[in-house]
Amino acid sequence: MDTQLPDDIQLLQRSVRGFVDDVLAPCAKEIEEKDDIPRALITKMGEAGLFGIGHEEALGGQGFGKLGYCVAVEQLARANASLWNVVGGSAGLCGTAISVGGPDDVRHRYLPDLFSGRRVGAYALSEPGAGSDAGSLKTAARRDGDAYVIDGAKTFITNAPIADVFVIFANAAPATGSKGITAFVVERGAKGLEIGPNDEKMGLHGSTTAQLYFSGLRVDVTQRVGNEGDGFKIALRTLDFGRLGLAAHSVGAAQHLLEASVEHAKTRVQFGTPIGANQAIQWMLADAATEIHAARLMVYDAASRADRGERITDRAAMAKLFATEMLGRVADAAVQIHGGMGYMRELWIERAYRDARITRIYEGTSEIQRVVIAGALLADS
Repeated sequence: MDTQLPDDIQLLQRSVRGFVDDVLAPCAKEIEEKDDIPRALITKMGEAGLFGIGHEEALGGQGFGKLGYCVAVEQLARANASLWNVVGGSAGLCGTAISVGGPDDVRHRYLPDLFSGRRVGAYALSEPGAGSDAGSLKTAARRDGDAYVIDGAKTFITNAPIADVFVIFANAAPATGSKGITAFVVERGAKGLEIGPNDEKMGLHGSTTAQLYFSGLRVDVTQRVGNEGDGFKIALRTLDFGRLGLAAHSVGAAQHLLEASVEHAKTRVQFGTPIGANQAIQWMLADAATEIHAARLMVYDAASRADRGERITDRAAMAKLFATEMLGRVADAAVQIHGGMGYMRELWIERAYRDARITRIYEGTSEIQRVVIAGALLADS
């Protein structure tokens, strides 16, 4: 298998790396301290094309396929993790759901703005009683002539406080279970939509999340994504690509931590020698490098398969499971190698440690990934 990236994707990699180093990285600490990403910075990210990478050019995207998307996400991970979270929640989840589900008039109405960053999107699937068991969601959509009336609530919705556009999943036929789940596009300011306050989180400061409440929210049938009852399939297909992006982000975040750890091991002197001379430190570095390499290959393999038109549900789950758990181990090792300073807010290492923890939870916990992988194995046997 040829693992050499094509020339155009290598150029993309260098371009995104330059933008991250020059524009995003200098803002990382201020974003963390204020728990806020200035809208002007999001606009700059849009103007740089970051929201459109991996999406169809005919719909306002930048192209480059899912492999290009993963390569770009790796580089975005070198800055504050909340910056990629805005992209992942907007173009990555909201945009992908609309792209996968259609129809064309809905795609053309929203995707060019989402893929350019002119509008921010949110993907509203999780509920207070339906997290891992997304098929049991209780938000209801009652048909009323040429519209649906939606009542219910969503929780932990990334970008909700700043979003202009929401893809909302509700059940239009509760008696049929997940077969009644249907997706809709709702715009901010719609009567009957209430957005809760920004959640206070352990990490990902700057990435906003909140609850959504629907009370008699009237949505025209022309705002439906796909057909009635297609929502659960759209949600799962969207999560395939979301998990792939999260795996790529984990690879990039781990690589950044490894580079910092290697540099510290070379320059930190104890007992008269750099700590990198100690075998205990060397083994932590070697294990991290090996696992990052393995995770990157898993991500690139899944992305390449997606670009060939293959369904990647199991591959994306494998990549997400391995890469996010790998990131947890690498982040822990980075704190250990940096010692007391690794625990101090003076360095970005402790922020990366906190930010890494959520990756094993959202877009499907590690346990759910194992269920998906096992299900694919048993279905084939």
